[in-house]
Amino acid sequence: MERADLREYATDAIKFWEPWRLLYNLALAAIVIIYFALGYPLSKAALTVDFLLGLFLLAVIANVAYCAAYIADIFAQASGFREVWRRYRKLLFVIGTLFAAIITRFVAMGMFHPGN
Repeated sequence: MERADLREYATDAIKFWEPWRLLYNLALAAIVIIYFALGYPLSKAALTVDFLLGLFLLAVIANVAYCAAYIADIFAQASGFREVWRRYRKLLFVIGTLFAAIITRFVAMGMFHPGN
């Protein structure tokens, strides 16, 4: 793979994935907010500085995990299946977001409903 090809693939990946990051983050935030609301007023007691720092750390980790899509995307674009991949890569977004949502749900349940 030439340097120009890699640059083109990376640029295309950024143009595709970054606009979707907002939806990804909103979906995960909605799950946390829902579980906070379901556990209210007991969940209100969990709101400490350490808790919020931990929540921030989890959000950063979720966004680092989101970046794993770049590896798959650039690799697929460098293959002979580039055009097919570009048509179906939204499927990777949906599957990845569902996977992250499931993990977020279990973490939120543990944070706001520790007895469950």
